[in-house]
Amino acid sequence: MQPLIDHIQITVKNIKVAEAFYDKFLPILGFDINRKVKAYIREHDFHVIEYTHDNLAFAITSPRKAFQNDSINRRKPGALHHLAFRAESRAEVDNAYMQLLKIGADIVSEPQIHPEYSDTYYAVYFKDTENIKYEIVCNL
Repeated sequence: MQPLIDHIQITVKNIKVAEAFYDKFLPILGFDINRKVKAYIREHDFHVIEYTHDNLAFAITSPRKAFQNDSINRRKPGALHHLAFRAESRAEVDNAYMQLLKIGADIVSEPQIHPEYSDTYYAVYFKDTENIKYEIVCNL
């Protein structure tokens, strides 16, 4: 078995606000918005929007009513700290950064080498409209 991820599903506070962001963000990573699927899963009482790609399915999900007013904080136990997507070159990181600026992503750290990880670790860090942190990285 290889450590490959089949799908990721993230709960967001406001699915409509999040959908508007992810409709712009995920094409930067190569997702085709025309392959987006929406559903309501009655058994689990949530709405889900799944963006499909041959390599990965990425979904956003509505919260349970009991948690809808909770704040998102990546340092809470059980929370997603951040999610990193691999780029094939530093130019891809730079291009993604320029596109992230255009869609209004909250840039945490512009593309740069992060020597605390390695001499070749080149990444941009940003947050979505829900304060969920992401990274696009090239380690060459």
